[in-house]
Amino acid sequence: MTPSDLLRDLVALPGPPGQEDAVRAYVRARAEGLGLVPVEDAKGNLLVSLGAPMPERPPTVVTAHLDEIALMVTGVEEDGTLRVAPLGGAHPWKWGEGPVEALAAGGAFVPGVLGFGSIHTTSPASAVQQARGGAAVTWEMARVTTGLDAGSLSQAGVRPGTRVVIARSRRQLFPLGGDLVAGYFLDDRADLVAWLLALEALAKAGGWEQDVVFAATASEEVGGEGAAFLMHGLHPDVCVALEIGPTSPDAPFPIDADPTVWVSDPYASMDPRDGDLLDAAARDIGLSPHWQALTRGGSDASSAASRGLCARPVTLAFAADNSHGFEIMHRGAPENLARLLVAYLSRLRDNGGLGPR
Repeated sequence: MTPSDLLRDLVALPGPPGQEDAVRAYVRARAEGLGLVPVEDAKGNLLVSLGAPMPERPPTVVTAHLDEIALMVTGVEEDGTLRVAPLGGAHPWKWGEGPVEALAAGGAFVPGVLGFGSIHTTSPASAVQQARGGAAVTWEMARVTTGLDAGSLSQAGVRPGTRVVIARSRRQLFPLGGDLVAGYFLDDRADLVAWLLALEALAKAGGWEQDVVFAATASEEVGGEGAAFLMHGLHPDVCVALEIGPTSPDAPFPIDADPTVWVSDPYASMDPRDGDLLDAAARDIGLSPHWQALTRGGSDASSAASRGLCARPVTLAFAADNSHGFEIMHRGAPENLARLLVAYLSRLRDNGGLGPR
């Protein structure tokens, strides 16, 4: 199966925070196909060791998160209209009007349409009229129409707390030109592809049993909950998070196949020693990373470091535009991200993990 096939399959699967079952099952199956034995913890993190037993305190943990930004039902009207709030950094102007699905009891999908009402009115009660007047478009203005009444929704298991996701019909990759591809939730599905590619490379190489644990983490989009739960137990020296590298006016770079390296974000900064290792590792394999100081956002690694749960955060990413929306990346980015990760881990091990200062 090609990296593009993996990405297509992963994008098609819903995985809102706390309900990543479908994505986790897919990743588990791929890891098992490599002859490895994944372990799931109480939070829903999927841990993969390259040896048995699982090391109690691996020096390095590599994460890519299973979840995606989503919505949560906060109320159900009598006519079956759903009120919703964001889970993670979902913005109404990024999602727009269109088909969504509520993840009901027993794995059922209840279709709905996310909307903001008609434009043919000047009523101040209209969300559209409020927006015309300069008001910010918020999720309080949004409604999800299901076509079912409140009683039918209750029987289906749709209630406050139910997750609402972009509909499966919209979960397709969209090719652009010869090199680019676009779609929802490349963050973090493209990183899961890189995570699997790197895991396969290290499993084939052998000799990594006590050096690194790979973790596909839950609930990253809501404050890095999965990684925090995990790191309290493992407490690694180094946490490497695979993420999105969003181009922006304060950190511009082309959308190409070269990885990005977060030198800092609002939670933490990378240790200069890791920057040196990454620089050397990139030269080893002929890559020219984009070095990025991120002014908004965070990763499993930086969030964990800010809580004292790892000593050295490293965040490696794929270059992208339209973050938290219909994201765009180079189709070769996951493979190069995996190559940089493997080269960095090799350099790290060759240097004895760098040890204490």
